Amino acid sequence: MSADTLIDFPFSWRGDRLPSEVAELRSTAPVRRVRTIAGDEAWLVSSYDLCKQVLEDPRFSLKDTSAPGVPRQYALTIPPEVVNNMGNITGAGLRKAVLKALNPKSPGLVDWMRAYAGQLVDGLVREGAPVDLRGRFADPYSAGMHCRVLGIPQADAPRLMRSLDIAFMNSACPVAGARLNWDRDIAYMTERLDDPATTGLMAELAALRTAPDYAHLTDEMLATVGVTMFGAGVVSTAGFLTMALVSLLQHRELRTELLADPGKIPAAVEELLRINLSIGDGLPRLALADVRLGEVDVSAGELVLVLVEGANFDPAAFPDPHTVDLTRPNSAAHLSFGGGRHYCPATALGRRHAEIALEVLLERMPQFRLAVPIEQLVWRTGFMKRLPERLPVMW
Repeated sequence: MSADTLIDFPFSWRGDRLPSEVAELRSTAPVRRVRTIAGDEAWLVSSYDLCKQVLEDPRFSLKDTSAPGVPRQYALTIPPEVVNNMGNITGAGLRKAVLKALNPKSPGLVDWMRAYAGQLVDGLVREGAPVDLRGRFADPYSAGMHCRVLGIPQADAPRLMRSLDIAFMNSACPVAGARLNWDRDIAYMTERLDDPATTGLMAELAALRTAPDYAHLTDEMLATVGVTMFGAGVVSTAGFLTMALVSLLQHRELRTELLADPGKIPAAVEELLRINLSIGDGLPRLALADVRLGEVDVSAGELVLVLVEGANFDPAAFPDPHTVDLTRPNSAAHLSFGGGRHYCPATALGRRHAEIALEVLLERMPQFRLAVPIEQLVWRTGFMKRLPERLPVMW
């Protein structure tokens, strides 16, 4: 294929194997023109060093990917001003409160996660095989944790979860139901600000309304923090946990090693983050200036897509990248949490969330295995959602 020929991106929605195009592009054209599902052109970056450069260079902007008239990876399904969520939180003076809420050392949070994970797994064991580890464990465990962090009723998680299929959908054109979902969830979080039973982050945000330094904040701005934290947080943590379970099913030797020595679970989580394929698309950035990227001149106004799975499987950064190596000295250097100004603020919480889930699952359901061949899993599409619809297991 000619280097000038546009190729369609993404390559594959299957999350159980790395698309074959990734290694080929990384070795022959680590910065390559592609056509997005929105029909626009973009530069796809697939080597570790160049991906890291884009994420750390302020001339590549996340915020401006939502500007009118710019090339898009897919249609927006959230208000444009929300795309740069952490930037907005920082600009509003709320970063400290958010980071405090996302700290896994918050009083009682780890104990709660362990107890809830145990409750979910014990319920599955009582129910009997086969069970769906995504729908009955990864999703509710992640949603429950975010309800706990936000301080909202866990019983309300399903009503918030139902928005996520549309809120995080890859679509070539706008989705009619996206605005309805957004308005409904904003109204819900606004009600929580006035609910005396609200605790956690939403209670802290509500208390700021009487502080003179925060007079510029509106209820809608505060509610937006809650909606975006629940949505992005649940999608990313549940997605990673689901794919970590898929990886354990694929790497039986890893599960055997962890059963023999649970102390290796933190190291395993780092490697499972590195080989995680749930992102599915590229992290978008808009060039604000002309930038030399490898052997390519990227012009201001062009869209650049950071292919995280290309970077995380780059043998120049991670030798023998398809091997899960618990002694890998640079395992935490993966780009699964992004990088630069938009490095995920919930990294510590995400890691601890996964560690506890694996500890509990391996302790109480050590012999779980797929109830169907992996080739028969049905894969769904969407931002941060290259996931199986169901993950049926038996033991």
